[in-house]
Amino acid sequence: MSSIELKIENQIATITLNRPEVFNSINREMAFLFQDTLDACETNADVRAIVITGAGKAFCAGQDLKEVTDPDLNPGFKKILDEHYNPIITRIRAIKKPIIAAVNGVAAGAGANIALACDIVVAHEKVSFIQAFSLIGLIPDSAGTFFLPRLIGFQKALALAMLGDKVSADEAEKMGMIYKVLPLESFEEDVSKLALKLANMPTLALGKIKEAFNQSLTNNLEEQLALESKLQIEAAITNDYAEGAAAFIEKRKPNFKGN
Repeated sequence: MSSIELKIENQIATITLNRPEVFNSINREMAFLFQDTLDACETNADVRAIVITGAGKAFCAGQDLKEVTDPDLNPGFKKILDEHYNPIITRIRAIKKPIIAAVNGVAAGAGANIALACDIVVAHEKVSFIQAFSLIGLIPDSAGTFFLPRLIGFQKALALAMLGDKVSADEAEKMGMIYKVLPLESFEEDVSKLALKLANMPTLALGKIKEAFNQSLTNNLEEQLALESKLQIEAAITNDYAEGAAAFIEKRKPNFKGN
């Protein structure tokens, strides 16, 4: 059984973290397979939206602690960060296709921060998010110190990082940590509907929106205005823009092809 499963259907790639017996905690083999799977989704022209979720009761419990406490298996924290988690985060942000984190259970440590690095984060009402690092004497990694304060504010993020409080899905939505809480009973169906909506939208434009938001994290106003101008000019020459404008004028539903 593979630690990462990939299913492609209706132009949606669903990546399932698949070590349910250890709450989908990530070891070295799984980290590399995750990266390879993201690369495959990026280069596959038939994929126009990506969903990341977990098998069983958890989304992801973060690092497999058995690996880092076993002297025969432990690759060391430098390798874990430089070769496992940092490449996963940079891939998620660089892929010019919408990525949904469908958080189906607890998201802890690096697992929580992988979810928060995605473009749209949804969870059902039984889910919790935990910055668990300080509880074992570590600091948040996997871009937790980058995205969390930008999502919910400096003071709240710092407190959660220091205290390791468990945050319910409802609390996470209210503080702006995630996009939306979905009903447990219809979670998979609602995620599929959201992914299908994104897969049928103008894919190149969505990628440019993602690029603009990524660069807004470090750009000043003048740089961001220049970037918007550049990306808007690029979007305006796509087939999907021509289709969208024609559909608007003709008062019909657009048929976007993703090009």
